[in-house]
Amino acid sequence: MSSGKILLGVLAGFAAGVAVGILFAPDKGTETRRKVIQKGDEYLEDLKKKFDEILNDVSQKFESDQAAKEEVVNEAAE
Repeated sequence: MSSGKILLGVLAGFAAGVAVGILFAPDKGTETRRKVIQKGDEYLEDLKKKFDEILNDVSQKFESDQAAKEEVVNEAAE
């Protein structure tokens, strides 16, 4: 699954959750806003973690490819 689709899914889920939370909120407005902000912060942290994981995976693949290229060049030079 591409990182763009994951990001889009997370953002769509966040938006849907906020909308449902506001529509069905039994609390006062200030309490509802506090809960929405808290949930938004949780989603943001999850999104940051997923982004870091994706970035780490891409970096590892790049380093692996770079090492493989260097090995091929060294073998060709010998």
